[in-house]
Amino acid sequence: MKKRLTLIALCLCTVQIFAQIDYSPQTLKKIKEVEQNIAGSILLNDEQPSTITERMVKYKVKGMSMAVIQDYKIVWAKGYGWADEAEKRPVTPETLFEPGSISKTLNALGILKLAQDHKLDLYTDINTYLKSWKFPYDSLSKGKPITLAQILSHNAGLTVHGFPGHNINGPIPTVYEVLDGKGAAVTPAVRSMYEPDLNFEYSGGGTTISQVLLTDITKQAYEVWMYENVLKPIGMVNSTYAQPPAIEKRPLCASAYRQDGTPIEDKFHVYPEQAAAGLWMTPSDLCRYIIDMQLAYQGKQPSKVLSPEMVQLHLTPYHNGPTAMGTFIEDHDGVKYFEHGAGNDGFCGDFYGSLEDGYGVVVFLNSESGKLIPEIINSVAKAYHWKNFYREPKRKKVVEVPDNVLKTYEGIFLYDKSWAAVGKKDYKYHFYTNGVYATMYFTSPTNFFNEEFPAVKEFIKDDKGNIVGYTRTVGGKEFPKSVKITHLDTIRLENNVVNEIGWYLLEQKKFPESLAYFKRGVQLYPTDLNMLVNLAHLYLFNDDYNNAIAIYRAHQKDTIKPGYSWEDLMRDDLAYLKDQHFDVTIFDRVFEELKIEKTKGH
Repeated sequence: MKKRLTLIALCLCTVQIFAQIDYSPQTLKKIKEVEQNIAGSILLNDEQPSTITERMVKYKVKGMSMAVIQDYKIVWAKGYGWADEAEKRPVTPETLFEPGSISKTLNALGILKLAQDHKLDLYTDINTYLKSWKFPYDSLSKGKPITLAQILSHNAGLTVHGFPGHNINGPIPTVYEVLDGKGAAVTPAVRSMYEPDLNFEYSGGGTTISQVLLTDITKQAYEVWMYENVLKPIGMVNSTYAQPPAIEKRPLCASAYRQDGTPIEDKFHVYPEQAAAGLWMTPSDLCRYIIDMQLAYQGKQPSKVLSPEMVQLHLTPYHNGPTAMGTFIEDHDGVKYFEHGAGNDGFCGDFYGSLEDGYGVVVFLNSESGKLIPEIINSVAKAYHWKNFYREPKRKKVVEVPDNVLKTYEGIFLYDKSWAAVGKKDYKYHFYTNGVYATMYFTSPTNFFNEEFPAVKEFIKDDKGNIVGYTRTVGGKEFPKSVKITHLDTIRLENNVVNEIGWYLLEQKKFPESLAYFKRGVQLYPTDLNMLVNLAHLYLFNDDYNNAIAIYRAHQKDTIKPGYSWEDLMRDDLAYLKDQHFDVTIFDRVFEELKIEKTKGH
């Protein structure tokens, strides 16, 4: 195995050579320093920092691109691995990535430019400017108007955190369908969660409203206006908000890969929510934005897009919160950095820029596994001596626990109205909660910790030696114990929790266990249509066609939500399961018997 990993690493090293720039010996030394000092927040036993290529293998990352800023200049940019593994197309500094939410940062520049040109007021009701669609206020907003300042800083109290992408050959909703949760949209309507300016609440839905507002004011296609007025002036001439990107740009686009390294079907997904998630770009292009803002913020030279007043709004926390209008502001012991992370289906990324001293970095991956990104950024911060940024990894002593013991820990655990799981995926045991698969590091046969979560945990056994839960300690403080589910027929969980657990078990291919949870869910929530369709799916995966088809047929004409039917849900679930590489041939018989037309491409 070690030999195989070494060969993969050598392949990645070879791939990254193509289309790279010749740098000075001093710069090459810095590049090497960054590349060979990659570590997580901990180092185990006598472990030493790894190289970039070794960590890419560990995290199943196919390709990576990065660029580094020093003294307000791009000092180097480099690609690693494959833009498309099957095509043997390497990542170069010119490869385009679709990392997601960094799109919001450049969108904010567009809105701020309209404000400085007196086309809108940041503190006026958004419905003053919305023409093609109006925000439907209700009692939750408590009569308070929603403004663009609140939307750009995620203080508008709006729903819909983020968006899944759409297959390029499938139905793609309009931006209006997205906002109203209708048609081909797969997220709920964007509405008030509570009154504006009450709390920070990240909302890609709010950003999508700003997209419609911009097009209503400019009367131009979003991608056209943003390119001509924001991207091009800054120097982001390779970047585009077009969804999908133009055919002639496709050879430059990285293909997307799941966390386990499997490819996204049809190369990448499409996002009609362009402002929130739709920007294709290179790290070097994004560095040009960072430098433009840094120089303008310091008064060294004017921004190519924004006035000094608007630059301050873009880089100053709104109401002393974590965000400004379009960026997150981090205070590292008195030294401030602006930042925005990102994640789309099969992509992720992050950027940092210092508000002083002219340092920065951009890292993009064509993978959903983002664990490598903070490790890269930390290494850059160390090599270039960023003020108060670098964090030295902590060294921990750990022990090996055999698989036959780890197997006894498997199960679903309840804690703090939430849940966690211990299971096995890709031949390795993990701790799972809140959508994160975390490696378990053991300091004794029963004590373990994870890099991703602060709690130190210890499994609890009953007098017969069976695992019944685990303790949780954070910084020496004990929290209520987690309890293992041992009698499914007595649990009373919220319907969304049952659905989450059932889908987790489904994705582990534990079909009988998943079926048991959905059966219990339907007992508790007999009218929950999502629970019922999931139960039908699991009957199929457990080779019980008759029970499955009975449920599908009984609810075939039901409506899940306005403009979204039971059949729409079946089509979306089929697309998801196929995209996750499940064997879905049994669904052909279901769709044929019920005369349901499949989504194009599925």
